Amino acid sequence: MRRLPLALVLTALAAPALAGPAPADVAAAVRKAMPQMTISEAELKERDGRRYYDVEGRLPDGSEIELDMLQTPAGWEVVEIQRDIVWSTAPAPVRAAAGRAEPVRVIESKQTDGTVIYELFAQGQPKDPALEVKWKDGKAELLTSRWPH
Repeated sequence: MRRLPLALVLTALAAPALAGPAPADVAAAVRKAMPQMTISEAELKERDGRRYYDVEGRLPDGSEIELDMLQTPAGWEVVEIQRDIVWSTAPAPVRAAAGRAEPVRVIESKQTDGTVIYELFAQGQPKDPALEVKWKDGKAELLTSRWPH
């Protein structure tokens, strides 16, 4: 039996899940929710005991979009629709709630109940948002804990 170097084994164990094509049941749920979307890739993720597929693609106008699909007993369900936006286009109350934040990236995450979460990323911190602002019914609120999806 051939033994692999420990560094190679540890690297393989720490590697994130690879993205690939969407499974048929996930693709069908995406087509039902957003028929105009062309899927480019999908990635299975597990967070807090829940299974998600992040499904990336494009709309007919060429803009990029991502759907977060949650696995439920009834099947795959859209829980968020995300897209990158320019910070200056966020509603003024959202920008005010974030204070002096100058994010290098902003993701607008539309929830199925009409809530919009603005995820603000700081320079050098591409994985997790530095701040999140909730926008619902014309009111902006700086979140003190991470949004669940």
